[in-house]
Amino acid sequence: MESEVFDELDLKLLHALEVDGRAPFSRIAGVLGVSDQTVARRFRRLRAEAGLRIVGVRDTRRLGHDEWMLRLRCAPDGAEAIATALARRPDTAWVHLTSAGTEVVCMTVPRTQGDYDDLLFGKLLRTRKLVEITAHQLMHRFYGGRTGWIGKHRPLSEEQAAALAPAHAAASVHTAPARIAPADEPLVAALKADGRVTYPELQRLTGRSESSVKRRVAALLGSGALYIDTEYDAARFGFTTAAMLWVTVAPGALDAVGRAMGEHPEIAHVSAITGSANLMASVLTRDTAELYAYLSGRLGALDGVRHVESAPYVRRFKELTYPRPLR
Repeated sequence: MESEVFDELDLKLLHALEVDGRAPFSRIAGVLGVSDQTVARRFRRLRAEAGLRIVGVRDTRRLGHDEWMLRLRCAPDGAEAIATALARRPDTAWVHLTSAGTEVVCMTVPRTQGDYDDLLFGKLLRTRKLVEITAHQLMHRFYGGRTGWIGKHRPLSEEQAAALAPAHAAASVHTAPARIAPADEPLVAALKADGRVTYPELQRLTGRSESSVKRRVAALLGSGALYIDTEYDAARFGFTTAAMLWVTVAPGALDAVGRAMGEHPEIAHVSAITGSANLMASVLTRDTAELYAYLSGRLGALDGVRHVESAPYVRRFKELTYPRPLR
């Protein structure tokens, strides 16, 4: 029986899946120097014990859709119900409870202005337990999205990561706008449910030929309209403290500070936003002492940082694609 503690091989497997979530186990095993059976066994355990999921995600920026981060200040007895309702909506990506359980932070991914208006001016404004709404538009992402976080800790060498990189990763600069055709929606839905779904299964689910499915998956990934992402409980790997940061910097230092934060190993996501704070970030550390060291040291030392507001995550209701309370 394997140890309940995840080890370096598990981290390498996570990193490999961040590089290419659809890579065959045989290919991953060859790069890691283990058997196919070992990779399959470790993958099953990560799914069962660390909540690992491989999911297809629309890149809203490449598709020309705006992203908004909502901060919802709630009555203490209403926050969990509001977070639960938001987590069920298809137009939300992250739903977290912060600030001692009285604030819900939610990333919206509306496909139309009507979706956004329905959420912000329809459903939410009629919610009695809602005290205040603040909406922040994401203007520029410095780190996050299709870029995985565990790779910052470099479980794989650069050579190993390069050996696993999918062919479409070379086309990292896109000029033409991306598009998902209506006929692609069944394919996208299947990949959203399971990013590693096989081509024969995609053929069955979509009614297309296997060769057509392969071409469309390659086209969607190659254009950047869709990417394969990983989600898992970082606390199971020792990163037990997570927090949202709202950072105010001098306007002339915005780009430099955002880029610098994007390089920090503690940062899982950082974007420039509208509003009183001009940077929003998600930070992962091993404990509260490490969070303090980051705020007072690496982050606080950046030229141009004027104010930092931190709000520890109390509970996560949704990660990326589906409601999933974490431990």
